[in-house]
Amino acid sequence: MRETFCLTGMVLKSTPVGDYDRRLVILTGERGKITAFARGAKRPGNPLMAPSRPFAFGVFSLAEGREAYSLRKAEIRNYFAEIAGDMEAACYGSYFLEFADYYCRENIDGAQMLLLLYQSLRALLKPKIPDSLVRVVFELRAMAVNGEYTEQPPKKVSESATYAWEYILSTPLESLYTFLLREDVQHELEECVEINKKRFIDRPFHSLEILQMMR
Repeated sequence: MRETFCLTGMVLKSTPVGDYDRRLVILTGERGKITAFARGAKRPGNPLMAPSRPFAFGVFSLAEGREAYSLRKAEIRNYFAEIAGDMEAACYGSYFLEFADYYCRENIDGAQMLLLLYQSLRALLKPKIPDSLVRVVFELRAMAVNGEYTEQPPKKVSESATYAWEYILSTPLESLYTFLLREDVQHELEECVEINKKRFIDRPFHSLEILQMMR
C-alpha cells in the first residue's frame, strides 16, 4: 500500500468518473493545484462523498500515483454549506473557484491563493459586505498573487479609488474584507479591474456568465 500524506486544501472541481468514483481538482497550500480520485465517493454512505464536494476545505489524506493522487480520507473544517444554499452566493463562489482553477498550477506554492479563496468565501457570508465588492477585491488580489496586475489603476480615477486599489494590493489577506466603498468608488474600481482582466486573462468564465445572466 502506498504511503499517505496530508495536504491542506479546498476542492475546486468535482466530476463523476464511472459509476462510483469522482475526480477532484484540489487547491493545496503545499503543492498547488492537484488532481485526486475519490474511489467510491458516489456510493451512498461512503465517507468520501462529503469531502468530494466543491468548496470543501480541510486536510486531505492522499496517496501519490503515477498521474494523480488517491484520496484516502479527509478532515473537513468548512463545507461552506451556507453558500451552497444561496443561489447568488453560490454563483459568486463558483466563479472564485473557477478563477483559482485558471491561475493555479501543480507544484507551485498555493498558500496565498488558498488563503485568499478561503477569506473571500467567508466574506460572501457577511451581509454587510456586498457580494459585488467581494468579487472585485478577489479578482484584483488574485491577479496580484499571480503577478499579473498594475501597481496603480490603469486609468485616471478618484483619490478614493486609487487608495482602495493600493489597499487591496498591500493589506494582509486576513484583513482584506474590512472596508466598504461608496457606489461610485466601487464602480471606478470595477472598471479598472475589468481593464486588467482583459489585459491579462485570455478566456471567459462560465460561472461568471451565469451570474451576469442572473443579475
